[in-house]
Amino acid sequence: MISTNAAQARMKKVPLCPEKVLDAPGLIDDFYLNLISWSNENLLAIALNKSVYCWNANDGKVKLITECEFIITSIKWSPDDYYLSIGLDNGTIEIWDIETITKLRTMKFNLNNRISSQSWNEHFLTIGLRNGEIFNNDVRISNHLTNKFENHLGEICGLEWRNDGIQLASGGNDNIVNIWDYRKSKPIFTKTAHNAAVKAISWCPTQTNLLATGGGSSCKMIHFWNSNTGCRINSIETESQVSSLQWGYSNGIGKEIVATHGYPNNEIGIYSYPSLQKTGVIIDAHESRILNSQLSPNGTILATIASDENLKFWKIFDEMPVVKKDAFTTSSSGKDMGKVMTIR
Repeated sequence: MISTNAAQARMKKVPLCPEKVLDAPGLIDDFYLNLISWSNENLLAIALNKSVYCWNANDGKVKLITECEFIITSIKWSPDDYYLSIGLDNGTIEIWDIETITKLRTMKFNLNNRISSQSWNEHFLTIGLRNGEIFNNDVRISNHLTNKFENHLGEICGLEWRNDGIQLASGGNDNIVNIWDYRKSKPIFTKTAHNAAVKAISWCPTQTNLLATGGGSSCKMIHFWNSNTGCRINSIETESQVSSLQWGYSNGIGKEIVATHGYPNNEIGIYSYPSLQKTGVIIDAHESRILNSQLSPNGTILATIASDENLKFWKIFDEMPVVKKDAFTTSSSGKDMGKVMTIR
């Protein structure tokens, strides 16, 4: 448990108002869509109806990336930050080179079956569709479809690969959470603890097998799972629809998770982990339900979008202490990937 003094000190650090507010006119008020993505290069992409804009957090400049023919239903940066994938409501994906602002390819799936969620795993792009289908695609090759994950009966609104690329978590409008092994087309675990749509999905960056999921307005629960065993290890009753979850760090507290909420309270809640104590709350963070959030590359600033057509930035976390590595330690891939993808 956290001491009373530490909890009180943490609550005093929670902001009462955002550091910045940007207008987001035309933002679609749809709980199931994923319309914001923040790259490691500090570029925040946001989809407004049929247009994608990019806000450079380094210099504050805004750039129009593209205007699509169809309504945009999801966007996602590739791991190397060179490419932005754009999902449309007609069942197609566009992949854009952000350095040259050019469209590299279009991948077509089920027409008129919108793509509401996406997650990259190196050069593989996994997408979730309205009819519950999940497709895995190798964007480097012409015949891009490599695998199909089947076990959902509702729209895939939450989708995230684990950092090591071994497991995939998916959440749907069928109230189900599935945990997949990348080598198998059937889930290794199917969880039914939520009784509303599961959009909020977040893998813990410091504990590989720890997964957090949040339920919609009929559920209001955050559940924590051990993805190696499939066991539920903790739960939080939030009293509001959970639209997103992000892991972070706070000095004096340690590991925390922040949840954004919709009906009935449009607030931001912060909880310590594993004590599950509430360490902060931003009441009425937006005038209407919060639809999604993203964390800045350094893990300190939370960007939130809501149906009030505002994009707000909140200083929520502290930077995590740097762990010194042995001089001979390399990245998991053993090399600097750079711009190595050749998209056809």
